[in-house]
Amino acid sequence: MSYPLYLAKRLSLASGGRHSSPAIRVAVAAVALSVAVMLAAIAIVLGFKREIRDKVIGFNSHITLYAVPAGPEDSNLITLTPTLRALLDSQDFITSYSLEASIPAILKTADDFKGIYLKSMEGEALRKFLSSNIEEGSLPDFSKEGNDMKIVISRKAADQLRLKAGDKIDTYFMSGSIRVRRLEIAAIYNSHFDTYDNVFVYGSLPLIQNLGEVSGTQGTSVSITTDDFDNLQQNAEHLAAVLNEALASGLVYKYYRVDNALNQGAGYLRWLSLLDTNVIVILVLMTIVACATLISGMLIIILDKKSFIGLIRTLGATVKKVRSIFIYMAIRIALTGIVIGNALMLALLWAQDRWHFLPLDPDSYYIDFVPVEISWQAILILNAATVFVIYLCLILPSCFAAKISPAETMRYE
Repeated sequence: MSYPLYLAKRLSLASGGRHSSPAIRVAVAAVALSVAVMLAAIAIVLGFKREIRDKVIGFNSHITLYAVPAGPEDSNLITLTPTLRALLDSQDFITSYSLEASIPAILKTADDFKGIYLKSMEGEALRKFLSSNIEEGSLPDFSKEGNDMKIVISRKAADQLRLKAGDKIDTYFMSGSIRVRRLEIAAIYNSHFDTYDNVFVYGSLPLIQNLGEVSGTQGTSVSITTDDFDNLQQNAEHLAAVLNEALASGLVYKYYRVDNALNQGAGYLRWLSLLDTNVIVILVLMTIVACATLISGMLIIILDKKSFIGLIRTLGATVKKVRSIFIYMAIRIALTGIVIGNALMLALLWAQDRWHFLPLDPDSYYIDFVPVEISWQAILILNAATVFVIYLCLILPSCFAAKISPAETMRYE
């Protein structure tokens, strides 16, 4: 071990007493607070991105396939033909797909009504998403006989029409002629996404196909799940190219439009991008606070250890060694604050992730609790970057210590 590091470890941070000086305690507290705030900012933004992204994907799926009508007389229904299935199965990035259908309808009670879209609840991803947002009742299994006439409505629609799970409601469908079905409310979900909650009610695919008088292989879209959301845009473009090539070669007879969750949820995702700017501002401000308090604490240590500086300079310590001693001492203070900040904030984040005790206004944030995501990679990068920036900031005050001469310390004494 080099003697600057040894001396930095052995030197007391106290100023004439058994306890460290107030300036040192303030420096440790400032570093701990700064690191804690930075960790919270990163974890909360990552949590928001995860929650909002999951909701956007839940309603829209990764990729959605639509059929484009060839003319005024052509329909916009998509047919899941064996050829189309083969094309989708040939793409390695596609993990699953399912036919979807929707139809406009009106939910009517004795004294109120509401216009909605009845959408099929197909695919494991959609069922899992709705299940995670159920507030009342349970999702029906449409593969069982007798469940075709059950639906899942949003909390917003249920409150507006004063309905609860188990109630039955007359539903009017507009498809050519008006048809009426008395449907049972199996469950009520609440995603806090009013744009979707205000519109969508979920039911069985056979019921919608029967009401629309279409075959079992026809619907309004095909919902596709991929294996990598980060490459969603590239995968969507690749699938569009494959389908266009199939159309040109005569394998398929319709032009298919390929859309993805990034486009369908663009408004929400743009809102999330604004949070990135806020995080950058917080990181910069907290780093400045930590560095400023550490520099102040280091200058106080240097003034307090003036006689020590003179002594080791007299014994032959070089300017570089003196600088190293005080940089090590300051990093020692910084690391103490970093450890305290990490321990306290990670415990708080873990508790919030488990119990959701910090609430949010869902009307403003689309979520009723503060979401957090603990990313160990982000934590390691943040701590490493904090130590590096602090080290750079400590070079300047360490030069002040190195310039103190033995003669000057004698005058000081």
